[in-house]
Amino acid sequence: MTIDFLDWTINFHDLGISVFKIALALICAGVIGIERGRKKRPAGFRTYMVVCVGATLVMMTNEYLCKLYGAGDVARLGAQVINGIGFLGAGTIITTGHNRVKGLTTAAGLWTSACIGLAIGSGYYEGAIIGTLAIVIIMVMLHSFDRRLTNNTKAIILYVEFTKMSIIRSLVGFARENDIKVEDVEVEQPNNTMGAKMAAIVTLRLPSKENHLELIEKINSLEGIIFAEEI
Repeated sequence: MTIDFLDWTINFHDLGISVFKIALALICAGVIGIERGRKKRPAGFRTYMVVCVGATLVMMTNEYLCKLYGAGDVARLGAQVINGIGFLGAGTIITTGHNRVKGLTTAAGLWTSACIGLAIGSGYYEGAIIGTLAIVIIMVMLHSFDRRLTNNTKAIILYVEFTKMSIIRSLVGFARENDIKVEDVEVEQPNNTMGAKMAAIVTLRLPSKENHLELIEKINSLEGIIFAEEI
């Protein structure tokens, strides 16, 4: 069924498909965005949906132009989305005061959300749905596994605040007593006002896999150590 209005032909079959594509983009991106939003990430629920809907609309527009003029590259606008989404992802990546990079997963999620939108816009629904499920599994179900994996590695980088410079020798002595290799010590100014006079970023190499939280508790209990955390 079609209706002509001011030289604009409304095809209700095509309209239904367009509505379905936009709705599917909202659902897929929303599922991913909820997980990011719950963790208070820079890009959350609405951002993911806007990105995905935008990418879907771009792909639909590209297909429409190709059908309208009977020529053109059906993937041209989609390719520009994949390249251009990088600026938005880069805005979610930050470097903390301890030179720790955060936001990479959020940036990757935004890029993937755009790709899912392109898949929906092109009509590749099964790929979009499977991709969404895969991203949700990675971000939700594998998060705890990733934490366990990183918390039991041999390498650990600590930010340590202490009362005086001589405490560094105590920390090195503690490491030697526990067969821990001190690979690097970078002294810097402390970030808080808890009475710390000095701070350092210390890179340690453990003799075997050990729970990092237990090691940090031991270091925090050393005399002269005010604060220690993994970065």
